[in-house]
Amino acid sequence: FSCQWAKASFRFREPRSGLAYALEAEKGGPRAILMAVQAYIIKYLLFERNTEHTHLERLCRVGRREQGQALAAALADTLWAAGGAGRAIVCLVTTAVHVVPSGDYKADNFTERIQLFEFSEKAAAQEFIFDHINCFKGEGSHGVILFLYSLLFSRTLER
Repeated sequence: FSCQWAKASFRFREPRSGLAYALEAEKGGPRAILMAVQAYIIKYLLFERNTEHTHLERLCRVGRREQGQALAAALADTLWAAGGAGRAIVCLVTTAVHVVPSGDYKADNFTERIQLFEFSEKAAAQEFIFDHINCFKGEGSHGVILFLYSLLFSRTLER
């Protein structure tokens, strides 16, 4: 992965601002993935979240916790749709090495530490993602790459 991809994570604009619902996206690199997830975030904030605010207020009056909930819902929805067979895989980075480099594989100190978590219920996947939301949002978390791996494993390599 390029430097742009390696540093990409799901970062929201300032909470409770006019753009509190929006993800920050730089040009190139992972922007397409960020924009696809952005669509699910807006869908969640406008149509799935229970609130007394009007549609526009639903987008602007989003706090930090609500941003995390919206991101977790968007990631879970996307993974669930990719899985298609009633399952989703969520990838997280752990401290333990799960793949030992050999042959042509060049270790990147990231991929070999990925652990897979499988879910057969979308709500359980969403709750797990929300509990580990900083793995996708945090600075230097490789959050977009983790999500891309999760998509690939949810869809399966055969499909």
